[in-house]
Amino acid sequence: MKKYIKTICTGIMATLVLFACSDDFLEYEPEGVLSNENVATAENAEALVVAAYAGIANDDMVGPLTSMWVYGSVRSDDAYKGGGGRGDVDVVDRYEQYNLTIADDPLDWMAPRTWTNYYAAISRANFALDVINQIPDADYSDKTIRQAELRFLRAHSHFVLKTLFKKVPYITEGLTQEEILEIDNRLDNDALWNTIADDFLFAYNNLPQSQDQVGRADKNAAAAYLAKLRLYQAYEQNDTHQVTNINMSRLQEVVDYADDVTGALEADYGNNYLDGFDNGLESIWAAQFSINDGTTVGRVSFVTGLNSPHGTGLYGCCGFHLASHNMVNAFKTDASGLPLLDTFNDSNIFDVVDGNGETPLASGITLDPRIDHTVGIPGRPFKYRNTVNEAGDMIYNFSWARDPGVYGYFGNMKEQQAPDCSCYVKEGPFVGTSKNIEFIRYADVLLFKAEALIQMNQVDDGIGLINEVRRRAAASTQRQLDAGASDIYNIGEYPMGMSKEEGLKALMFERRLEFGMEGPRFFDLVRWGIAEPVLNAYLDVEKTRKDFLSSAKFTAGRDEYYPIPQREIDFTGGLYEQNPGY
Repeated sequence: MKKYIKTICTGIMATLVLFACSDDFLEYEPEGVLSNENVATAENAEALVVAAYAGIANDDMVGPLTSMWVYGSVRSDDAYKGGGGRGDVDVVDRYEQYNLTIADDPLDWMAPRTWTNYYAAISRANFALDVINQIPDADYSDKTIRQAELRFLRAHSHFVLKTLFKKVPYITEGLTQEEILEIDNRLDNDALWNTIADDFLFAYNNLPQSQDQVGRADKNAAAAYLAKLRLYQAYEQNDTHQVTNINMSRLQEVVDYADDVTGALEADYGNNYLDGFDNGLESIWAAQFSINDGTTVGRVSFVTGLNSPHGTGLYGCCGFHLASHNMVNAFKTDASGLPLLDTFNDSNIFDVVDGNGETPLASGITLDPRIDHTVGIPGRPFKYRNTVNEAGDMIYNFSWARDPGVYGYFGNMKEQQAPDCSCYVKEGPFVGTSKNIEFIRYADVLLFKAEALIQMNQVDDGIGLINEVRRRAAASTQRQLDAGASDIYNIGEYPMGMSKEEGLKALMFERRLEFGMEGPRFFDLVRWGIAEPVLNAYLDVEKTRKDFLSSAKFTAGRDEYYPIPQREIDFTGGLYEQNPGY
């Protein structure tokens, strides 16, 4: 398990004084004094590149880099915070309520800590680039490839920071401390996207199509990330975060880069969420974790360590990240197996708990099978199992929820494994896992392309890609049925001949179903420019179901992004500009 940071340096200070924070901050310790003379060798460069890869996954439960459950799932209509009431990790409660205007949390949890963690990752990439750039080409045969990998990692870090904070300083290698202190966060939106894209383009042009070592960035990953970036960039935002134009030339780039990605869907949707399928057919780019790898404790992720089912002795703590009733209702299908795009939330399903702590489904209702890969539902098998051993019943039960009176009883399933999985490590009450965390998988790429095509009025082509994703979902029921789940599934394909408006509605809904509770939902709503109407409509209904949301309200022009941490503005003497509304 990776060591937790004991001393947190200011985000940009981590860039300035990379080696002054702590050994734990780096997780590696080159021998002797770090200087150009004894670091600029191919052997040391290789170690620094590995350390840079480690940096993008050096997160923790209160400073996530990999899982976006706090920032993209709980802030959307997919999930509730969960846990032991509103005061339990109350900073996430504030995010869920869109109450972001208070001063920086003195505990330095969540968004400010993620800022710190990502700039620490950027500092690793830049330090490695500074070293590698000094090595003669003749002394380092992989020099250009490693430079491309590092620029990919740097771009990835800045990309995530931009989706969280919008206005972020772009820090590169080759800068003195004084020069770094002169870099502001005032690049306009399009210019910052292009700056990030430049690093991905260098990676795309200089990386091999695939790499011998799993987990390294390759041209395939760079193409997928460029498709993702250009899709975000295509929805042009003004200074108050509202979409003012959809750029068709950027959408064509999305299609071109998506066409350059080699990949396939897993035969079963559930393979994406099971130990044993890491770096498989569908994985394009993932954070790598391991156990039993020859080291003392392996490299295990605790980023979702708060999210285990709480009321059963099979797991650990703490009952966070619970599916919303809106999310559960979204899986309803009609007689043709299609989603109820406009009426799915008119009534609740699984809303009556019987004497056995189970929630039977009303007669005549059918569901998209992805619900039983995504949500823990009382009375249904959890993680494709009905038992663990003679002492362990794996039928999800009402009692597994920690505080059902506040947050309900629907669990998260994608983040979990069966409790007897050899991938698990328990540290006190918290459970860590060696399961990789995906940043981009092939279903993403298909739906990136589908979205671009539909926006460019090539609707049938886009619907065909959506149907490819739906066909895989339809073929992903056997594990649940083998575990004793009742067959409540019905999923069909969209017809050809839909209008652009209908196609976009189908695309947006499909992304929600395919990536439910994985984290992209909030960011999708923001880039589409529909966060305010969708989330306030969600809250209007959800307030009648959950009292804790009674005062929640999304404010357009502010709540699309987090505030720049005040400590960063203070540290730079006011050089950084705060986001509007804060």
